[in-house]
Amino acid sequence: MSSESDGQGTGSPSDDAPLAVKEPISSSAHARVSPGDVFFKNLTRTAGISLLVLIAAIAAFLVLEATSALQANTGNFFTTTEWFPNQSPPFFGIAALLFGTLLTAIIAMAISVPVAVGIALFITVYAPRRLATPLAFIVDLLAAVPSVVFGLWGLIVLVPRMNGLQEWLTDYFGWIPLFSTDDGLVGRSIFVASVVLAIMILPIVAAISREIFLQVPTAHKEAALALGATRWEMIRTAVLPYGKPGVISASMLGLGRAMGETIAVALVLPASFGISWHVLSPAGNTIAANVANGFGEANEVGKGALIASGLVLFIVTMLVNIMARAVIARRHEFSGTAA
Repeated sequence: MSSESDGQGTGSPSDDAPLAVKEPISSSAHARVSPGDVFFKNLTRTAGISLLVLIAAIAAFLVLEATSALQANTGNFFTTTEWFPNQSPPFFGIAALLFGTLLTAIIAMAISVPVAVGIALFITVYAPRRLATPLAFIVDLLAAVPSVVFGLWGLIVLVPRMNGLQEWLTDYFGWIPLFSTDDGLVGRSIFVASVVLAIMILPIVAAISREIFLQVPTAHKEAALALGATRWEMIRTAVLPYGKPGVISASMLGLGRAMGETIAVALVLPASFGISWHVLSPAGNTIAANVANGFGEANEVGKGALIASGLVLFIVTMLVNIMARAVIARRHEFSGTAA
């Protein structure tokens, strides 16, 4: 009896050993990869590699086509403001065009980003659902409008109606170099072109910001309201810190669109060259607009010069998109718990 009870109490080592070393069979050992998964994996890999090859091919084309024009150029390509590639000897530079491109894009960003973020906050926080849905649809619909329509609208409708505002800025803020004019004339200026660009990039920034704000955890917003915060304090402490990386990335993408816009700026801005901080004066030009205006009448060296300016715009746009991608990559590091 005692031997049986001891055997039952302590258990037999030979009986317990198989249970101790037994391991669950991994399901991956029996996993079967379907032909569809292999095909889709190879298809996506091919698409990614093809995109890299396409970008490299575009860069190589721009470099090869621009080399002969840059070698024939008698001016400094990076510091010369004049653009005379069709004359003999050719004399041209990118300084004025790059300045106009960056200035119009920066002013457009200063106008559009606060408005776009405000629209995104209104749709996600303030507006009722029956109003938020159609308003979001209308904002997104702006992105489908062709750029030539924006350009014609800016030239025919916006330019005449912006003269009063530009004259008012000159009269009351002319002591600021940015709003002063050389001869008191206003018209097709960098400021008007920047307003057109701001309207064009607004749906991009607003749509991405709206999607980011919709991803803010509801618990964070409810916790802020439960602690007695007003709706604006809830936005400032819970929504904006969470959505800051997304808003920055959306702004960078909008900046890339603003710098690369062609037809709308070409219709609004006159084809002039020179570096001037007077944004209300009827002057200015950008790289993309200059390519659209001058490619038809350019000779071989002139086409190479335009392609060289396109190479500069390509590099600048790539840098902007790389910075935007870097911000997006950091997005996962923010959990929203740290304010």
